[in-house]
Amino acid sequence: MAAYAGVSKATVSRFLSGRSDVLSETTWKQIQDAIAALDYRPSQIARSLKGGRTRLIGIVVADVTNPYSVAVLRGAEDECQRAGYMLALCNSGGSHAKEQELLAGLRAYRIEGLILNSAGIAADQVSDALPDGLPIVLLDRKLPPGRFDFVGLNNIAAATEATRHLVGHGFGDIALIAEPITGVSVRTERALGFRQAIAENEGCTGTVIEVDLHQPDAMQQAVARFLATPSSRRKAVIAASGLVTLRTVQAIQSLGLHMPDDVGLVGFDELEWSALVPPGITTIAQPTYDIGVAAVRNLLARLAGHRDEPHSTIFTGTLIERGSSASEAGLRPMAVPAPAQPAAGLV
Repeated sequence: MAAYAGVSKATVSRFLSGRSDVLSETTWKQIQDAIAALDYRPSQIARSLKGGRTRLIGIVVADVTNPYSVAVLRGAEDECQRAGYMLALCNSGGSHAKEQELLAGLRAYRIEGLILNSAGIAADQVSDALPDGLPIVLLDRKLPPGRFDFVGLNNIAAATEATRHLVGHGFGDIALIAEPITGVSVRTERALGFRQAIAENEGCTGTVIEVDLHQPDAMQQAVARFLATPSSRRKAVIAASGLVTLRTVQAIQSLGLHMPDDVGLVGFDELEWSALVPPGITTIAQPTYDIGVAAVRNLLARLAGHRDEPHSTIFTGTLIERGSSASEAGLRPMAVPAPAQPAAGLV
């Protein structure tokens, strides 16, 4: 490219390293024209070997098929691009062993920071797999004992709000359905918020149901068992994640049931189809894009030299009410009294 532009290799190097201010306008334009004509793209690996910077941030998610992960990635990727970084995505599939393999692989690629939506391995295992001092931000799932920055939702408050909403709409027998809870902080916190809200309401019954979504028909069987349990109160389900929400709706439809007549529903995560499935799914929406942006910004602050104690950035969920959680009064039009008839003999 230097020959094409008619300049020295050292001059091209100054341009590519961001020292364009030392070049004349004519020289700067010659190199720009050469880059365009040759469709030149500098090798990031070569530049990192020379300058010690890869400008590469790793992100490991526990489940790339989860709508939450996809939505957060949009925010994280946009913020990386704005800051001149690239995002390397890895999916552990919920496997502890694979998560450790991925961390080792990202170390080999010399990432400058890591965003981790962990499958649940110990904090020591994360630290041991990565270089000392590498900035790490935890996404959605905490790892004790608070060694890393964290970005996520106030899960206890969100689950409490979802439960209180259902109770306020006349549902008294409520199940929280989640994937296996042990070792996953987000599920533990949502179960805690749910139990606390149930305890506030005397006469209400709350059940936590754990479902392995990898097992065929597991969700349909869980929903059917819950609804078959005798109860004098209206039944409802809180689905503890976007993926669980999807599978719960599928199970309800497969069983030939209707919301909210047969069962009420509040799902976590505002999905694109939430308003389209009759009668509309009530959801707890997370500011997923903002969560992704915040995770990257926390990481960039560490890269810029911030050395304060690990801290948490907590977002608030928003309940979006639709027909799946309607009260009985909201299911049918109120009876309108017939017009009063005039008394006999009066005009």
